[in-house]
Amino acid sequence: MSQEINQPSNVVTPPLRAEATVMNILWMLSLSHLLNDTIQSLIPAIYPVLKTSYGFNYAQIGLITFAFQMTGSILQPIVGFYTDRHPKPYSLAAGMGITLSGLVLLSRADQLPMIMTAAAMVGLGSAIFHPEASRIARLASGGQHGFAQSLFQVGGNLGSSLGPVLAALVVVKHGQNSIVWFSGIALLGIFVLCQVGSWYQAHLNDPWVQAAKGAEKRASFAQPHVARALTVLVILIFSKYVYLVSLSNYYTFYLIDKFQLTVQQSQWALFVFLFAVAAGTIIGGPVGDRIGRKRVIWISILGAAPFSMLLPYASLPVAIMLTVFIGVIMASAFSAIIVYAQELVPGNVGLIAGLFFGLAFGTAGIGAALLGRLADHTSIGYVFQVCSFLPLIGLLTGLLPDLEPTKR
Repeated sequence: MSQEINQPSNVVTPPLRAEATVMNILWMLSLSHLLNDTIQSLIPAIYPVLKTSYGFNYAQIGLITFAFQMTGSILQPIVGFYTDRHPKPYSLAAGMGITLSGLVLLSRADQLPMIMTAAAMVGLGSAIFHPEASRIARLASGGQHGFAQSLFQVGGNLGSSLGPVLAALVVVKHGQNSIVWFSGIALLGIFVLCQVGSWYQAHLNDPWVQAAKGAEKRASFAQPHVARALTVLVILIFSKYVYLVSLSNYYTFYLIDKFQLTVQQSQWALFVFLFAVAAGTIIGGPVGDRIGRKRVIWISILGAAPFSMLLPYASLPVAIMLTVFIGVIMASAFSAIIVYAQELVPGNVGLIAGLFFGLAFGTAGIGAALLGRLADHTSIGYVFQVCSFLPLIGLLTGLLPDLEPTKR
């Protein structure tokens, strides 16, 4: 990968060594994202276990997700705003430590308030992790911002796909107490993030880092409709994540209810969907670097509508195939949306990353709670029928300005 950040002539840095270092950091960020989101995804993956053990209804399941998602959504923009101005290289490892504490508490919690507190601690760890990690990924991108964001994001998606499998193999068989076995994942994450923090600390005052920050602040598209564009992006995030949470949280219940699958069979089907999401994520960023973010957003949200509208009426094999298409297509949007917003509001990389990661968390949390109540009052099948129309909101992409021609 080539570096596009111009270094001053008095700074001697071997190009090949610098390039290898940058890629090492991107891979470590992606790995740490995988570890972080593997832990996160354990929470929805064990919902059937909690529902059976404690007799929770769908609304109570939604409250657990609400506690988890809202903690992350409220704090992420605040963390991003602060670290844009006061970088904290080792905050990533500290956030993973909080996640570890939440994981241990979750393995021992036996009442709804304790379970919600544990979920909120995992959300807090994510709130600290995502904005700063996304900002370091952009700094290490060498100008290929979409590629760096996708590589960072795909680690998280792969982690999300591993959660249901690990839950099926471990938690379903050995019970809630076995969640503590996953502490090793968090400890590995702390180790990796300490390495990332050391690299960032060592390069924080380097001239090429300061030059990159200066370029970010000088860049300006002078868009008269920035507020409108950000509003459109927020609505697109809403449509994307409410639909995705209907699958990530309630797909297993839907399959069990409609096709009489076992819990383990339904979790394998969820793994297939989440793996497709990971594949779509790695595609979206590099394609956005080549053809433009707006085109990727068009394709990724609106393009999923035909498949989502067919899903409630499909047989089991067709339904699984449709979720693969939905996962690949919809997942390509997030990296493009983040980079598009960062270019729309330059100089606020952490704030924008925190805002949109936070919106994703918050929207998913509110959506999970509302969809849970809707399922309690109607049926899980009706929820999937209602949500199938959400990707049509992607038509609003036509209101976004074209940034790429101006950038060139």
